[in-house]
Amino acid sequence: MTTTLDRPTTGSGPSAPAPTQRQAKGTSEQVAMALFVGLPFLAVLAAIPVAWGWGLTWRDVIIAAVMYMITGHAISIGFHRYFVHGSFKATRPLRAVLAVLGQAAIEGDVITWVADHRRHHKFSDKDGDPHSPWRFGNTIPALARGFVYAHIGWLFRSDRSPPQRYAPDLLKDPMIVKISKNFLPIAIASLLLPAVIGGLWSMSWQGAVTAFFWGSLARVGLLHHVTWSINSICHTMGDRPFESRDKSGNVWWLAVLSFGESWHNLHHADPTSARHGVLPGQIDTSARLISWFEKLGWVRDVRWPTPERIAARRLAG
Repeated sequence: MTTTLDRPTTGSGPSAPAPTQRQAKGTSEQVAMALFVGLPFLAVLAAIPVAWGWGLTWRDVIIAAVMYMITGHAISIGFHRYFVHGSFKATRPLRAVLAVLGQAAIEGDVITWVADHRRHHKFSDKDGDPHSPWRFGNTIPALARGFVYAHIGWLFRSDRSPPQRYAPDLLKDPMIVKISKNFLPIAIASLLLPAVIGGLWSMSWQGAVTAFFWGSLARVGLLHHVTWSINSICHTMGDRPFESRDKSGNVWWLAVLSFGESWHNLHHADPTSARHGVLPGQIDTSARLISWFEKLGWVRDVRWPTPERIAARRLAG
C-alpha cells in the first residue's frame, strides 16, 4: 500500500506538527461513500417538487425531525465532543449508545470519523488538514475551489487518516471496534426505521414510502450538508472573537441546525470545552443535553468553560 506525507506549512504561531502518514482507501469504500452521499443529496434536491404534489404530512415532519435531532446530537455530543475531544467522561452504556446513534447519522464509522477530525485539528487550515477550504490559496477562484473541496470533495480523496495514529484509544476498546465494524447494518437500520414507523403509524404503504423519503433520505442529506458546512462555511466566514491558530469563525444562522457546532471559533480556541456557544444568546443544545446527562449521572468530569478561561481566549479590542 502506498503512502504520502502531510507536510504542514510553516509560519507564525505555534510550531507545526511533524509529518504524518496517510493510508489509501479502497475502491469499494469510495463507491459506498458516493452512494451514501449522492442518494440523500438527490433526495434533498427532489424534496420541493415531491412536497408540492403529494407526500408530506405532519407525520413525516415529526419522524424526520426526531431522527434528525437524535442522530445530529449524537454526532455533536458523541462523535465530536466526547470521542474526539474528551469533553466529558461517559458511562459505558452511554458510550455505546453515542457510538451507535452517531453511526446512524451515516457520516461514517466512529473510528474513521474521529481520526479525520483529530487530524483536522492537528493541521487546522494548514497542509495536512483533510478538509481546509484554504488549501488551494487565498484568491477568489482558489477559495471557491477550496470551499467545494472542504464541503464535499474531501470525502472522495483516495487516502484516509490512519486510526492507528489518530484514534489508538478507540482501537483499544473492543466494544467501539465492534460497533465501528457494524457501520453498514446500523446505517441500513437508520434508513429503514423511519419507513417502518411511518408505515405502522399510517397503516399504509404510502405512509412508509413518504416517511422513508423525508425521515431517511432527506434527513440524512440535510444533516450531511449541515455537518460539512462546519468544514466549509465556518472556516471561510463568521465572527472571530477568540484567538485561534486557524480561520475558524462563528456562524450564528447555523447554530440551531448544527446543535451549537457552528460556534466554531470558540471550539478551535478551546477544543476540549463541552460548550461551544459561550457568549450571551449563543444557542448550544448539545451543551444543554450534556448538562442534563451530568445531572442524571450519565456523564462526569465535564469540561465546562469558566469565565477566566473564556476571557483568556478573547481577542483584545
